Amino acid sequence: MGDVALERAVLVITGVMASGKSTVAQLLAERLPRAVHVRGDVFRRMVVSGRRELVPEGDDEAVEQLRLRYRVSAHTADLYASAGWTAVVQDVVLGEHLEPYLDAIATRPLYLVVLAPSREAVATREAARAKSGYGSWTVGGLDHVLRDETPRLGLWLDSSDQTPDQTVDALLGRLDEARIRD
Repeated sequence: MGDVALERAVLVITGVMASGKSTVAQLLAERLPRAVHVRGDVFRRMVVSGRRELVPEGDDEAVEQLRLRYRVSAHTADLYASAGWTAVVQDVVLGEHLEPYLDAIATRPLYLVVLAPSREAVATREAARAKSGYGSWTVGGLDHVLRDETPRLGLWLDSSDQTPDQTVDALLGRLDEARIRD
């Protein structure tokens, strides 16, 4: 398995909302001997007043807040990794934001896993969730950003027909494909 290769590493899990990022990241961290789960959305929720949500039409202030969230997340992952932990980072980092986000992470090795279930699977999962993550976005709109605007880096997994445990198994079985920086 890939446990030894993941010591003092950062592994980023991204994908659209309801793709399984949180569940997969948590399960993966639980399987590793010394790991933390860095939840990107926690940093968004820390903004108490003045928060601007990212919308499809664009909003300069919202984009700046998103970039700040990504920098905080990247630095947090680096701090944990430098202290001997494996940082499993989970957030929606897509399109033009992916490469700058990865560049902000100094830790090596660096792994990237993109969860890419079908639109239909995401819509079904979103409908079954107690929370709604999409707001002004649509499943199709965000799926377009994922598939058509996101660089093809790391390991892309179609987890449409997998349980979260099966997705973690697939990720660990193909860990070498997820490694993007040594």
